[in-house]
Amino acid sequence: MRAQVLRKPGPVESSPLLMEEVEPPTPGRLEVRIKVLACGICLTDKHIIEGEIPLIKSPIIPGHQIVGIIDQLGEGVDRAKMGLLVGIPWLHSTCCHCYYCNMDLENLCDQATFTGYHCNGGYAEYALARIDYLVELEENPDPIKVAPLLCAGVVGYRSYKLSTIKPGQKLGIFGFGSAASLTIQVATNFDVDVEVYTRSLEHRKMALALGATVAEDAMAAPGRNLDAAIMFAPSGDLIRVALQSLRKSGFLAVNAIHTSPIPSMSYDLLYQEKCIKTVTNATREDAREFFDLATSIPIKSTTVSYPLEKANEALVDLKKSKLCGSAVLSMV
Repeated sequence: MRAQVLRKPGPVESSPLLMEEVEPPTPGRLEVRIKVLACGICLTDKHIIEGEIPLIKSPIIPGHQIVGIIDQLGEGVDRAKMGLLVGIPWLHSTCCHCYYCNMDLENLCDQATFTGYHCNGGYAEYALARIDYLVELEENPDPIKVAPLLCAGVVGYRSYKLSTIKPGQKLGIFGFGSAASLTIQVATNFDVDVEVYTRSLEHRKMALALGATVAEDAMAAPGRNLDAAIMFAPSGDLIRVALQSLRKSGFLAVNAIHTSPIPSMSYDLLYQEKCIKTVTNATREDAREFFDLATSIPIKSTTVSYPLEKANEALVDLKKSKLCGSAVLSMV
């Protein structure tokens, strides 16, 4: 099968992904093989490929927003699963019995493994997944449109929940990529007033079109008296700016698996019962809740499609904020 393989991390501008012919995977017990139709490109992929997150497995095929059809079953999988359209998210497996798993915090499991990081992902024609970690999809959706929902949508939804925002309140969103474009649709569905702060003029226009009442550069944010904020930009500097924008007792959820260093700041920015909480991965329950919500709203993704051969080019566009929407690799 064709696959984009990372053998050595490097700047995405140097095209570190290599198109190779590799053996198609064979599913083990309770696993299935998926014929990949589409795979979203996530900022986490960029962090892994550039070495900002240390490699666990090398070589590795990245990609964890995978939509495809089950075409091979491992031992112990119900034959009725053959041919189903499914999604493979970031969370690949957990131990199911540790403190965190027993507390409904499987996203924090010390033995958790992740798609496209501990095991090969979806920048390929075939991928493996555990049957109990898949998302079963409705019939006949557009795989390109669904792919970003599997990470950007699900983790964005968890960020929304952890922000403690309530209907009628004011939510600030800092940074506006794929996750933010989906989260704003959740927020406006619940009558939350959304303000977006991003450096890109095109992203500001898109935010307003999706229902934001304010879309400005982040430097305009301080003093806005936001009830809560979500940080999507991997920028430690902006954490200080976001705190300046919160009212007393305001809550900041930081959605970033990697961020630049947080600069020294005055305790006054945290005083008066302001809170910061980082968002780490997502659970299977988050995925189930989000996909139910995505169907009922319905949530729509804006995508830019690339062939598998142009994965490096897509990552450069993502890094340089050239995309208004989500980058997705198409295998069809």
